[in-house]
Parts: sequence; structure tokens; C-alpha cells
Amino acid sequence: MLTTIRRLGNSRGILIPKPLLKQAGLEDQAEILVEGNALIVRRPKPAPRAGWAEASKEIAARGEDRLVLGDFANEADEDWTW
Repeated sequence: MLTTIRRLGNSRGILIPKPLLKQAGLEDQAEILVEGNALIVRRPKPAPRAGWAEASKEIAARGEDRLVLGDFANEADEDWTW
């Protein structure tokens, strides 16, 4: 598909047809980068640990947040020995 690069203030831009955006899964944001002589436009990667806080709250609400391996002694503990 050939498209025109348009002037947008001091920048330039292209219009991306809605069917192409839908096919690529692009909605509100896009990651854009240069590889060789090509512009790559793709869905942003999810943030690391996205959703972990909500998931941990759900686990705690179900009472499933107990320690699996139990407590570990620290050097500062009085009964600590090797």
C-alpha cells in the first residue's frame, strides 16, 4: 500500500486505515521504532509485572497467601546456628 506523508505542524505523519489497525491489534497506543530503513509500528509490550498487584490481592482474599516453605532464620535471630 502506498500512502502520503503529510505535514502535521512541525512534524510529519501518515494516516493508517482502520482495517490495518484492527488487523494489527492497534488501538490507543503503538510502539514505533526503526529497523534498517523501515519504520516498525507494533502493539506496545505489556509493562513488566502488569496485573501482579491485583492478582496478589485476589490470592490474599482467598486466604491462599501462606508461606509454602515456612519461615527462614536470619543471622540476627538468637537461635541461629549453621
